[in-house]
Amino acid sequence: MTNPNSLWQNHLLNSLSVAKCDRFFPHLELVEVSLGDVLYESGDEVRYAYFPTTCIVSLVYVMESGAPAEIAVVGDDGMIGVSLFMGGGTMPNRAVVRSAGYAYRLRAPILMQEFNRFGGYRTGTLHDLLLKYTQTLLTQIAQTAACNRHHFVDQQLCRWLLLSLDRLHSNEMVTTQELIANMLGVRREGITEAAGKLQQAKLINCRRGHITVLDRQGLEARACECYQVIKTEADRLLPAPQPEPMVSHIPLPKVGHSKGEALIFRHE
Repeated sequence: MTNPNSLWQNHLLNSLSVAKCDRFFPHLELVEVSLGDVLYESGDEVRYAYFPTTCIVSLVYVMESGAPAEIAVVGDDGMIGVSLFMGGGTMPNRAVVRSAGYAYRLRAPILMQEFNRFGGYRTGTLHDLLLKYTQTLLTQIAQTAACNRHHFVDQQLCRWLLLSLDRLHSNEMVTTQELIANMLGVRREGITEAAGKLQQAKLINCRRGHITVLDRQGLEARACECYQVIKTEADRLLPAPQPEPMVSHIPLPKVGHSKGEALIFRHE
């Protein structure tokens, strides 16, 4: 049985050969993150790249009024910290944990050393992989903006649930309607009404602090085209996850804790 906290659970790390991982594998550090932990605030220097295995992180833009809106979601499909190799070096938005779990983190200089190993040319496996992932992330950001502008709240909710489901290892998620409303930038009453419709159609079951997806195919049928656009682009650009390899000759990653040297802090 695959260990959900194995580094291979992250699709990007999973896509690298053992030989490629050998150089920075020992520098990866497993950290536990909790619901509401903020990995980065907008403008923070990116000191670590995070590769989630079981947690989900929202990339959130916060308005001057303090109102948040989710622009993308990252789970075991990707990483936090693409601005490192895009040349920015700082986070353009808040990165907040919206599903507790684990992630591997890697110090920025180590990631950049591997990224630039081939002199900046697109001949490095990690270099090519991370640029392709960045394109999928940009697609998600753009499609999310279009969806939030043009589609009904229940369609937005379907997209949000499906994107979450793709990054979870269960059909149940721990969340609240208030949190979803904040992420989508809509009123809580709108989410309550939309969730009620989906529950009446027996697509989901809502209880305090939990949402269970009962019929994924039905949820996809109710969603707008935005979810499929995001998924299709990711499937086109990124390799499908492979079975966990048998690895015995490389050192184990370190096991850390999120409240240590990391930038994580609790957002109230």
